[in-house]
Amino acid sequence: MTYDEYNEFCHALPATSYVVQWGGSHVWKVGGKVFAIGGWGDTDKPAFTFKTSDHNFQVLQDQPGFRPAPYMASRGMKWIQQYDLPESADEELKYYLTESYRLVSLGLTKKMQKELGLNQD
Repeated sequence: MTYDEYNEFCHALPATSYVVQWGGSHVWKVGGKVFAIGGWGDTDKPAFTFKTSDHNFQVLQDQPGFRPAPYMASRGMKWIQQYDLPESADEELKYYLTESYRLVSLGLTKKMQKELGLNQD
């Protein structure tokens, strides 16, 4: 996935906002809370960082092309960085970005969720 495709995908999620920060990274937020970061890679290849469930963190941290996210994971946060996977893995990345969005949105206050029209099932 390119950064343009990543930005297009994240932009399509409800109630998101975008900012460039942390050394030119593409940062996506929901309710002011970060759910995805495009950038921070060690090479010129795109790298994508996202929040995960405890289970997905355990599964992904040792998989090829994934690693505990620099800075965040060392502080006990369950964030993973995808840094080296073929384009055929784009659907998997979309799943993890959507799941990160969901996890972060569920952490917002009920009032904020209602204001943004999120998680109202």
